[in-house]
Amino acid sequence: MQTRIHPTAIVDQSVKFGLGVHVGPYTVIGPEVEIGDGCEIASHVVLSGPTKLGKNNRIYQFSTVGQETSDQKYCGERTTLVIGDNNVIREGVTIHRGTVQDRGETTIGNNNLLMAYVHVGHDSVIGNHVVLVNNVALAGHVNIRDWAILSGFSLVHQHCSIGEHAFTGMGAGIGKDVPAYVMVAGNPAEAKTINAEGLRRRGFSREDITLINKAYKIVYRRGLTLQEALETLDELREESAIIQPWIDSLINSKRGIVR
Repeated sequence: MQTRIHPTAIVDQSVKFGLGVHVGPYTVIGPEVEIGDGCEIASHVVLSGPTKLGKNNRIYQFSTVGQETSDQKYCGERTTLVIGDNNVIREGVTIHRGTVQDRGETTIGNNNLLMAYVHVGHDSVIGNHVVLVNNVALAGHVNIRDWAILSGFSLVHQHCSIGEHAFTGMGAGIGKDVPAYVMVAGNPAEAKTINAEGLRRRGFSREDITLINKAYKIVYRRGLTLQEALETLDELREESAIIQPWIDSLINSKRGIVR
């Protein structure tokens, strides 16, 4: 596996390359960048460091990855971006490094798809198997859990969390946390139902989906306080561990949940 760098690319001498990396024409890669085996960097990409890419990532043209944040609190401190394996970062995506006021690191896991013109703000954490559709914008400090899907033009406010297997409708304006399994839509976003179709596609059983829907109704249809709902959900947890991510997303919510 031979690494190939186009002669028009500008690459700092400190960059560390794995095996079989391809760098396209007119791409610029700055200091303190590490690129894992099998990564493909298209033309006209800007990669800034400190940034570490795992294996088999594909970054398409005109993306800017690892740039310092535009947060006005940022004063040039050394912060990082860490990206895992097998991610696809499409055209025009922007991903900023962290800030010392928070984690100091922006983190992207494995097997994610970031479609055209997505923005990932400073200190955000994206899990695994996440899909961010065209023009999704994540403000700083956002946490996206595994298997979540954000439809095009969804906007996520600072410090919000999107739970496992959640789904946001096109143009959703999200100012509060979205619990696991929940589908939201609108601006401001409102909870609509569970992401039943997504769960079926990922192999959840009919019984599990029925139980998750029951949990949804406890939180959203009975008029209970969050504490009262959590006490009721404890009983469902005894039926199946599938309820645990739902409970965790409620307990760990810092901004309150989308209603």
